[in-house]
Amino acid sequence: MSDNQLRVVWIYPDLLSTYGDQGNVLVVERRARQRGLDVARLDVRSDQPIPTSGDIYLIGGGEDRPQRLAAERLRRDGGLHRAVGNGAIVFSVCAGYQILGHEFINDLGQREPGLGLLDVVSVRGEGARCVGDVLADINPQLGLPPLTGFENHQGITHLGPTARPFAQVRFGNGNGTGDGTEGAYNDTVFGTYMHGPVLARNPQIADLLLKLALDVNALPPTDDRWYEALRDERIAAAQQPA
Repeated sequence: MSDNQLRVVWIYPDLLSTYGDQGNVLVVERRARQRGLDVARLDVRSDQPIPTSGDIYLIGGGEDRPQRLAAERLRRDGGLHRAVGNGAIVFSVCAGYQILGHEFINDLGQREPGLGLLDVVSVRGEGARCVGDVLADINPQLGLPPLTGFENHQGITHLGPTARPFAQVRFGNGNGTGDGTEGAYNDTVFGTYMHGPVLARNPQIADLLLKLALDVNALPPTDDRWYEALRDERIAAAQQPA
């Protein structure tokens, strides 16, 4: 960690916080404080430089034009690349997930370069929009319980050889490729289409980010009754007939 303090960075809340994904940074911050950690939260607007000394960076979803503007500014800034080079953990959602890949289709219908932090390419789907509750099994290598979330996207994201699927869907569309994959990750960078906010519905993912940032195998236990009640409700909803 940086100066004995966990630094949590919320990237571009003015552009990429359309679907309540700010809840993700609130959950990470709260679960760190519940373990007695000293947390510094930095909300970095799009006219500010990305700090390179953060420990966990979070990026949310957004509409097409703000997504393009965010990608342009992150490419010019270069701070997130340097932070990942320093060992930082990144968790991204929907538009943020696409930005971390090699390219996506922007609001002008053009191929927009991403940051290349995940080996994925996103295109625009021609069929119905992917909307609704999702239930998926997270990659067993991560040792986490099933993923619950809400998807709302038109994108189709193809994984390259160095990207691992974050989860395999039971119900829902996920990456939209028809192979049942949802999201992608490498050692320190994670992407998903799940809203919810996803870390409120899956607090174990927030704990995984903390463990990676702290370089520990376990965290002290905390009261998860509220989270589990929410998880049970949404998992049951995902399994209801349409």
